[in-house]
Amino acid sequence: MRHGRKFNHLGRTADHRRAMLANMAISLIMHKRITTTLAKAKALKKYVEPLITRSKDDSTNSRRVVFSYLQNKEALKELFGPVAQKVGDRPGGYTRIIKLGFRQGDAAEKAFIELVDFDENMLKSPKAEKKTRRSRKSATKAEAPVAEAPAETPVEEAPAAEAAAEEAKAE
Repeated sequence: MRHGRKFNHLGRTADHRRAMLANMAISLIMHKRITTTLAKAKALKKYVEPLITRSKDDSTNSRRVVFSYLQNKEALKELFGPVAQKVGDRPGGYTRIIKLGFRQGDAAEKAFIELVDFDENMLKSPKAEKKTRRSRKSATKAEAPVAEAPAETPVEEAPAAEAAAEEAKAE
């Protein structure tokens, strides 16, 4: 029975799970986005978000605590450097999980987990409205007559005025 099991053990021993999550956290910090299974991504989110929160306070104690989890100096420099600067004003929610579908071999649900402030595609484009067929049809029908009527009127007046001016000069 699962009495008292509050988190996903991922079918591994405690030491194996701790090492796997530490390796995945290092990869996430260094590469800013990794692809894995959905269950591992959710477990990694719970593992890495407190470390990112701790990195906002750059003190010796914070560095030692985070190093005890990661055991990687390069990842520690990256976390307390550029990552901490970008998430400095964010109150939480440093990672995003996006589902990718199912893996071909064993039908495991795939997802990628990324650091929110490092996704250039999401930062560049403003929130795009969801387009559906219905909204496109109604938008084109509603906008088409309004856009055509004012556009035609000045175009017709301009050639007529020019022609009248040319006739006056000729006479």
